[in-house]
Amino acid sequence: GGLLAAAIAERPNWLNFALAVIGLVIAHAANNMTNDYFDLAGGVDTNEYARAQYAPHPILAGLISERGLLAAILIFNLVDAGIMIYLALQSGWQILVFAALGLFISVFYVAPPIKLKHHGLGEPGVFLVWGPLMIGGTYTVTAGELPPAGVWLACIPYALVVTTVLMGKHIDKREADGAKGIHTIPVLIGEKPALTLNMALMIAYYAAVAGLLLAGTVGIWVGLVVLAVPRLVRVIRIYLKPRPAEPPENYPVWPLWYVAVAFYHNKLAGGLFVLGLVLNLLLSVHV
Repeated sequence: GGLLAAAIAERPNWLNFALAVIGLVIAHAANNMTNDYFDLAGGVDTNEYARAQYAPHPILAGLISERGLLAAILIFNLVDAGIMIYLALQSGWQILVFAALGLFISVFYVAPPIKLKHHGLGEPGVFLVWGPLMIGGTYTVTAGELPPAGVWLACIPYALVVTTVLMGKHIDKREADGAKGIHTIPVLIGEKPALTLNMALMIAYYAAVAGLLLAGTVGIWVGLVVLAVPRLVRVIRIYLKPRPAEPPENYPVWPLWYVAVAFYHNKLAGGLFVLGLVLNLLLSVHV
C-alpha cells in the first residue's frame, strides 16, 4: 500500500505509513491471540488438536493464563485504537471503516456468535483483510485519499497468494475440523477439490499480475514474479502427490503439510511482487 501510494501520490505521508505498518503488525498479533483464546474457550483447541502440535499454544503450553491472554488482547487493541484515531484525524473518517471491518473479521473469525471460519467464510475474510483492507487502508493513510480503481485491482494478487496459505492450512486440518463442526471451505467441498482450488488460486496470482501489467496499472518490474514460476511448478507437483504418512526428517510443523508448501511459494512470489514495486519507484517502466 505504501509503495503504491509512493508511485502515485504527490506527497506521501511516511509517518502515517509507519504508524499503519506498526498498527497492522499489532493487529496481526492480536488476531492470533484472539483465535487462540476463543478456540480454547469453544473447545476447539486441545492438546490433541493440530494447533497445539505444530507450535506452543499460549495457554495449553502454560505460557500465560486465560485472564492474562485476554488482558494482552485488550492492551494490543487499545494501542491500535489510538493509532486508528490519530490516522483518522489525519486522513479522514474512511480510516474508521477500514479499521472497523478489519477488527470485525479478526475477532469474529472464530469468536461467537458469528464464527466466520465455521461457515466457510474464513478464507474470503482473509482475502479481504490482506487485500483491500490492509493494502487499500495503508494506501489511504499514506496518500491522503482513497485508492483509485487501479490500486484496488493491485490489491488482488497479494491477497490471492496469502489466501492460498490459509487454504493449505485448512486442507491439512480438514478431518479434525470436520469432526469439530468447523466448516472451512476444504471441509465443505472435500480434499481433492480444495487442493485443485488452491492450485488454481496460485495460478490466478500470475494471471492477476499479468492483467495489471498489460493494463499499465503497475510498472514492468512487477513482472519479476515470473521468477517464482519454477517454484510454483514444484509446489503443484507436491500438491498432486498424496500427503506423506510420516513427517520428513527435521520437519518442524507436522502435522501441517500443504500450508508449508503454499507458504514456500508465497514467500518467493509475494516477495518478488513487492520487490517489483520497489524497482518501479526507482526505474519506472510501463507496458
